[in-house]
Amino acid sequence: QVQLVESGGGLVQPGESLTLSCAASRRTVSTVGWYRQAPGKQRELVALITNSRSRNYADSVKGRFTISRDNAKNTVYLQMNSLIFEDTAVYYCHLEGTDYWGQGTQVTVSS
Repeated sequence: QVQLVESGGGLVQPGESLTLSCAASRRTVSTVGWYRQAPGKQRELVALITNSRSRNYADSVKGRFTISRDNAKNTVYLQMNSLIFEDTAVYYCHLEGTDYWGQGTQVTVSS
């Protein structure tokens, strides 16, 4: 059993930055993904990081978002720069290959 807790969401203006955190209740070597779901849209993959720190990003966030992990803290981060309106969504972290999801954190980009 693993609990995932996201934090760091909020209301920002276009062009600003946020860093999301996903804290796991125990150590995991799983690949971790950040996903997001905007109102009326399907949940989509934003970024993935393996235990060896290989990374993949959705085309829509490449060059703006950075995923990282600190295994000593059982935490995965999503640094989001140059935020745009279309980044508004609830962001979730997920242990790939499992049913473990966090509860989500809201990110709103608005002027």
